[in-house]
Amino acid sequence: MGVNELKTKKNSLQGADLRQYGMMIALIVIFVMFSIATQGKLFYPDNFNNLIMQNSYVVILACGMLLCILTGNVDLSVGSVVAFVGSVSAVIMVDYKMPAWAAIIAGLVIGALVGCFQGFFIAFMQIPAFIVTLADMLIFRGLTMVVLAGRTVGPFSDTLYNKIANSYLPTFFVRFGTSTVKYDMISLIVGVTAAVLVIIMEIRNRSIKRKYNFFVTPAIQSIVKIAVIIIVANIFTYKLARSSGLPIILLILVLIIVIFSFITQNTVAGRHIYALGGNAKAAMLSGINTTKVMFFVYLSMGIMCAVAGIVLSSRNGSATPKAGDSFELDAIASCYIGGASTTGGVGTVIGAVVGALIMGVLNMGMSLLGVPVEWQKVIKGSVLLGAVSVDLISKRKSK
Repeated sequence: MGVNELKTKKNSLQGADLRQYGMMIALIVIFVMFSIATQGKLFYPDNFNNLIMQNSYVVILACGMLLCILTGNVDLSVGSVVAFVGSVSAVIMVDYKMPAWAAIIAGLVIGALVGCFQGFFIAFMQIPAFIVTLADMLIFRGLTMVVLAGRTVGPFSDTLYNKIANSYLPTFFVRFGTSTVKYDMISLIVGVTAAVLVIIMEIRNRSIKRKYNFFVTPAIQSIVKIAVIIIVANIFTYKLARSSGLPIILLILVLIIVIFSFITQNTVAGRHIYALGGNAKAAMLSGINTTKVMFFVYLSMGIMCAVAGIVLSSRNGSATPKAGDSFELDAIASCYIGGASTTGGVGTVIGAVVGALIMGVLNMGMSLLGVPVEWQKVIKGSVLLGAVSVDLISKRKSK
């Protein structure tokens, strides 16, 4: 690799990092703006709980969708698969009187099978992902209607299933001094622990990159990134400490984010996904089994659809034929807003999560302001168009 190629690679990495940091700062700015516009209502502790619970499915789907986008593709069927998994789980519990654990296992198995089904046609049959997932969007929406027979199935009598998206971890509330406000100490401790772990992980990643002579971003960028992440995380945990504590779904989200971040950043499979999205022909010539990589990507997307379907039906307490409508658009928009490239090969899990939170803040803020639904769609579409435009313009400048 020549000097010019190294400089180009270095500039592209810096650009990706700056876009990710920019989105984190944008999240804070948007949140502050809506807090001012709503006279502080958005900053109420209960709204932080609602932000997590109401947008948990978007975060879950965005993690899976990122892998698809990294390969230069998308999955248009996720909303329909979410509805299908939720409907099957609901019927198992309500109509067949089976326990929640059986419904959860059945949902995860169905999600994995759907992922294998799509992966077969996309990876082995080499049918474009757009066509396969578009067809599956219709197929699984139709199967959802068949399973539910046009009815709403619920509520669920099994408390375990209902707790997945509606319950909280045990709390330990205390008062400080003469304050009348009670704080959940578990939430505060989790926030501080998360801050320490972020610092340790960043130091470790920088040392590993130096050891193997990889490109290391300037120290000021790492400091800014750590500061933004710690501020956002501790604001969330502080507000949750003043509300009902840590939602169980938050732990599920953190586990998924950690797993997908580890896969994309610290495994051979993750490097193969980025290589496939960067240049599929070069990846194939270098010995990467691109068929296996593509199959794995859509298998993981199917499993994430299953998790999101279980979470959504648990949150709603029922399954409906219209569940999951337009979820694929929210997931795709979250990835692009979070800095993923439209051509593949660029993007991070944290960026996708930030994009999902931006979408969530926009939804909640506009709802609190009483913005009509039709104008909410216009605004969200404009934000997505702007994010993609910035990505393409920055690429052209780098070239």
